[in-house]
Amino acid sequence: MVVNGAPIRFRNRTRIELAAKARFLFGKQIMAPETATTPARRIYFALQTAYIGNDEERPGGLAAARGLITQFQEATTSVTVREMLGQALAFAEVDDCYQALKLARRVMRHEEEVLGLPPLAAPRAEG
Repeated sequence: MVVNGAPIRFRNRTRIELAAKARFLFGKQIMAPETATTPARRIYFALQTAYIGNDEERPGGLAAARGLITQFQEATTSVTVREMLGQALAFAEVDDCYQALKLARRVMRHEEEVLGLPPLAAPRAEG
């Protein structure tokens, strides 16, 4: 789990309650840089950086997402994908990157189906 840019590893089962607004992703939602190997995955990684990156990384992540989304929208023939990416960027622009990531995951699944790629495996827990 990552909360406000800090990785957290749980050693046993626990229940967490965040009492304030926080930027967080769970293990299976976190993409490692080396797995951003397709256009949709690169968009997801850029949005992830805009969401859980540190204060210096977030603006660059958003800028990268803007460019990657524009390129993908110009290349795809799917109106639905173009609209989802437009919505994702709109969410990211108002600092709601969690919603943007949800849409980006849908685009990744579409891309996997179209290209015949296996789904991206969730990272394995260490320890």
